[in-house]
Amino acid sequence: MKRLATLAIVLAATTTGAVAQEVDEATVGKINAMLTEMQCEVDPVNIEADDGGYELDDVFCADGQYDIKLDANLAVTEKRKE
Repeated sequence: MKRLATLAIVLAATTTGAVAQEVDEATVGKINAMLTEMQCEVDPVNIEADDGGYELDDVFCADGQYDIKLDANLAVTEKRKE
Protein backbone atom coordinates (compact mmCIF):
# COMPACT_ATOMS: atom_id res chain seq x y z
CA MET A 1 0.00 0.00 0.00
CA LYS A 2 2.89 2.36 0.75
CA ARG A 3 4.30 1.73 -2.71
CA LEU A 4 1.00 2.64 -4.33
CA ALA A 5 0.76 5.86 -2.30
CA THR A 6 4.35 6.76 -3.16
CA LEU A 7 3.71 6.11 -6.85
CA ALA A 8 0.60 8.29 -6.78
CA ILE A 9 2.53 11.15 -5.17
CA VAL A 10 5.38 10.88 -7.68
CA LEU A 11 2.97 10.83 -10.63
CA ALA A 12 1.04 13.82 -9.30
CA ALA A 13 4.24 15.79 -8.78
CA THR A 14 5.62 15.05 -12.24
CA THR A 15 2.42 15.65 -14.19
CA THR A 16 1.60 19.01 -12.61
CA GLY A 17 4.92 20.42 -13.80
CA ALA A 18 4.31 19.11 -17.30
CA VAL A 19 1.01 20.90 -17.88
CA ALA A 20 1.32 23.08 -20.96
CA GLN A 21 0.62 26.77 -20.66
CA GLU A 22 -2.05 28.08 -22.98
CA VAL A 23 -1.06 30.53 -25.68
CA ASP A 24 -3.34 33.52 -26.34
CA GLU A 25 -5.18 33.79 -29.66
CA ALA A 26 -3.20 36.82 -30.85
CA THR A 27 0.09 34.95 -30.45
CA VAL A 28 -1.33 31.85 -32.14
CA GLY A 29 -2.32 34.08 -35.07
CA LYS A 30 1.21 35.53 -35.30
CA ILE A 31 2.75 32.05 -35.15
CA ASN A 32 0.40 30.78 -37.87
CA ALA A 33 1.22 33.79 -40.09
CA MET A 34 4.94 33.12 -39.64
CA LEU A 35 4.47 29.42 -40.43
CA THR A 36 2.47 30.25 -43.57
CA GLU A 37 5.44 32.25 -44.86
CA MET A 38 7.60 29.16 -44.21
CA GLN A 39 5.08 26.97 -46.10
CA CYS A 40 4.17 25.23 -42.85
CA GLU A 41 1.11 24.71 -40.67
CA VAL A 42 0.37 23.46 -37.18
CA ASP A 43 -2.74 22.57 -35.22
CA PRO A 44 -3.15 25.30 -32.55
CA VAL A 45 -3.43 22.62 -29.83
CA ASN A 46 0.20 21.75 -30.62
CA ILE A 47 1.46 25.23 -29.69
CA GLU A 48 2.71 25.45 -26.10
CA ALA A 49 4.35 28.21 -24.07
CA ASP A 50 7.75 26.91 -22.99
CA ASP A 51 10.54 28.61 -21.00
CA GLY A 52 9.84 32.14 -22.21
CA GLY A 53 9.23 30.97 -25.77
CA TYR A 54 7.05 28.50 -27.61
CA GLU A 55 7.22 24.85 -28.59
CA LEU A 56 5.42 23.71 -31.73
CA ASP A 57 4.87 19.98 -32.07
CA ASP A 58 4.00 18.21 -35.31
CA VAL A 59 4.49 21.14 -37.67
CA PHE A 60 3.80 20.09 -41.25
CA CYS A 61 5.91 21.85 -43.88
CA ALA A 62 6.30 21.42 -47.63
CA ASP A 63 9.48 19.40 -47.01
CA GLY A 64 8.36 17.29 -44.05
CA GLN A 65 7.24 17.23 -40.43
CA TYR A 66 9.10 19.13 -37.70
CA ASP A 67 9.17 20.11 -34.06
CA ILE A 68 10.01 23.81 -33.84
CA LYS A 69 11.05 25.99 -30.90
CA LEU A 70 10.57 29.76 -30.95
CA ASP A 71 11.93 32.43 -28.64
CA ALA A 72 9.69 35.11 -27.08
CA ASN A 73 10.05 37.20 -30.28
CA LEU A 74 8.82 34.26 -32.40
CA ALA A 75 12.23 33.69 -33.97
CA VAL A 76 13.04 30.05 -34.74
CA THR A 77 15.66 28.75 -32.30
CA GLU A 78 15.41 25.07 -33.20
CA LYS A 79 13.84 23.11 -36.06
CA ARG A 80 14.09 19.35 -35.74
CA LYS A 81 12.81 17.01 -38.47
CA GLU A 82 10.72 14.09 -37.26
